[in-house]
Amino acid sequence: MDFDYIIIGAGSAGCVLTNRIINSGKYKVLLIEAGGNDSYPWIHIPVGYYKTMHNPKTDWCYNTEPDASMENRSIPYPRGKTLGGSSSINGLLYIRGQEDDYNLWRQLGNKGWSWNDVLPYFIKSENQERGKSEHHGINGPLSVSDQRIKLDILDSFMNAAEEVGIPKTNDFNKGNNFGCGYFQVTERNGLRCSAAVGYLNPVKKDKNLKIETHCHVQKINFENKKAVSVTYYKGNNSFTVKANKEIILSAGSIGSPQILQTSGIGDSQKLKDLGINTINELKGVGKNLQDHLMFRPVYKVKNVKTLNRKINSVFGKLLIGLEYVFLRKGPMTMGASQLCGFAKSDPTRETPNLQFHVQPISTDKLGGSKLHDFEAFTPTVANIRPTSRGEINIVSNDSRDKPKIKMNYLSTDEDRKVAADGLRLIRKIVLETKEFKKFEPEEFRPGISIQDNEELVKAGSHFTQTIFHPVGTCKMGEDNQSVVSDQLKVHGIKSLRVIDASIMPNITSGNTNAPAIMIAEKGSDMILNS
Repeated sequence: MDFDYIIIGAGSAGCVLTNRIINSGKYKVLLIEAGGNDSYPWIHIPVGYYKTMHNPKTDWCYNTEPDASMENRSIPYPRGKTLGGSSSINGLLYIRGQEDDYNLWRQLGNKGWSWNDVLPYFIKSENQERGKSEHHGINGPLSVSDQRIKLDILDSFMNAAEEVGIPKTNDFNKGNNFGCGYFQVTERNGLRCSAAVGYLNPVKKDKNLKIETHCHVQKINFENKKAVSVTYYKGNNSFTVKANKEIILSAGSIGSPQILQTSGIGDSQKLKDLGINTINELKGVGKNLQDHLMFRPVYKVKNVKTLNRKINSVFGKLLIGLEYVFLRKGPMTMGASQLCGFAKSDPTRETPNLQFHVQPISTDKLGGSKLHDFEAFTPTVANIRPTSRGEINIVSNDSRDKPKIKMNYLSTDEDRKVAADGLRLIRKIVLETKEFKKFEPEEFRPGISIQDNEELVKAGSHFTQTIFHPVGTCKMGEDNQSVVSDQLKVHGIKSLRVIDASIMPNITSGNTNAPAIMIAEKGSDMILNS
């Protein structure tokens, strides 16, 4: 086939772009995905992320470099290895971020990216279970639903948060997300609505679309700084395909900078050291890596049920399974967290900089580890405005070699202070409120005896995990670290755009899948209107 557009990566952004370009009825598209199809059953069952993360069938199973800011820990770093990308293995949580996040992007010089500019694209993407409103849509491909589980321990956490000044809310997606309430999730009738399900499936069989899975892009090829073709591996063979109009890189915050680097776009000295000819020097490629680091304190409780013992028992698992099969309700419909909270680490801040993900379970290690044999819950806390920055660097000119992921999570004094303040706020909610007294809470981890800020962060960092929100490695802007313009065109290169979460100048204040889909919705309009 002769293609107008080549889209690299069938993740959250790539699926959106494919749908919108194909539905224009004007163009032929090649969609290249390094992973496989999304037929693995656990992808589609919401709680299946326990089976898909850290599973080489569906996860690239990256690991971060040892991090000096966290006692030299290396942590697992899941990324989706399937159609739908990380939207097929993530925790299904639908959060847009704060109005101020996008207004900051605009203040940095990125025209068309303020909250008022991007809100229509959030609405366009959404099929909201609660119905249409000023902030929500019902005609979009992405189903957004209320959770189908409620537990007393979660309601009590909401009440306790209200005691310390964090109000209850039932909608985090109006621009100001201060408050505590249940997450909404990207589900449809109790099944996961990934970007592949919502956007790709409806156009999969279109005559103008060709989808290539298990194809690893080697590089983008250029003529006079114009992107003209893509070379990719399929098995042991290599193929080169031309694009008549544009090549769109949507491989995510790890894959997109990696492919730019192997194609000769990046820091010329680093590229030269790996035997790669520089096509265009952009020192910011792979830099500005941001993520949300989740601290995971655990509290034992009495006189209330969590899910630990139910999930640990054979009979309990049977009941959970039956509830899902016959009612499409219960623990198997759970997102990665059930209760959400946005709060301030200190009252002088104008907007929230902390996020809670409250889970009615506890375990030593996320993924593959047995739940504790006592009743307990995990009120995690994350700094959603981190100042630490990491980077992605390739290790060879072969894009099939995993790049180095250097996070530097707690490398600034501010981030360590906010981490300590967040853990103390959780203590206040659980240990100092009237609501929780009846449960006789006990801090199992990190331990109430740890009071010094630095010791608290040090102890807590032994059990931290990413919330899987890498962004920023091909950032949008006009400074010397920027990679793309506000039209998402790669600086100094014709016919090449990056459209995915890697273009964020600053990370959004919350979970990043909804913003990634919004970016692709807006990017598809840019392409079709250009």
